[in-house]
Amino acid sequence: MKITLEQISKRFQRNRIFKDVNYTFQSPGAYALLGANGSGKSTLLRIIAGMQTASSGKIIYQGDAGNTIAAGDIFRDISFCAPGMELVEEFTLREFLDFHFSFKQPLAKLTTGQMIKLMGLEAAANKPIYDYSSGMKQRVKLAQAIFANTPILMLDEPCTNLDERGVQQYKEWMDVYAAGRLVFVASNDPREYYMCQEQLIVEEFA
Repeated sequence: MKITLEQISKRFQRNRIFKDVNYTFQSPGAYALLGANGSGKSTLLRIIAGMQTASSGKIIYQGDAGNTIAAGDIFRDISFCAPGMELVEEFTLREFLDFHFSFKQPLAKLTTGQMIKLMGLEAAANKPIYDYSSGMKQRVKLAQAIFANTPILMLDEPCTNLDERGVQQYKEWMDVYAAGRLVFVASNDPREYYMCQEQLIVEEFA
């Protein structure tokens, strides 16, 4: 996969967030979008994912064969995780995973039971997600993204609400399941983007 940003800018009313971002992201590779709170790194991540529109500029998506992918179709190739994303909390964990992976195939032919074991949530597998702690919910959000068989993996502050054990689990998952993919991590915490070879500092485009 290859994603090219050409003169990407974003404004909210009269406030300019960033201007004229030119960058090429190519797989396999891991890229960190860095910046202080409010710098626009999460906004840029959502724009790259096609979840939010830029004020100006162009994004070109290309497959491994060099074919152009329409912006409206890129969601099929993306797994996304962010602190503010919603889970279907009326579902149990088992129901949620079965539902989610009816739309996207799991990596390495992982079964629902194997994913639950990797999360360490066997004892809570049949409880509704609304009964989970914030850290448990974050593990579910990470799992639905990292374990999905998509060429692009996008993570926004992935270790939010995780304790040290959860952070270590995140690193183990990334080491095993992010290899060979095009990975984006929006963060200001080095523990979250430890695997990123490239860094784009959003504040440099303010």
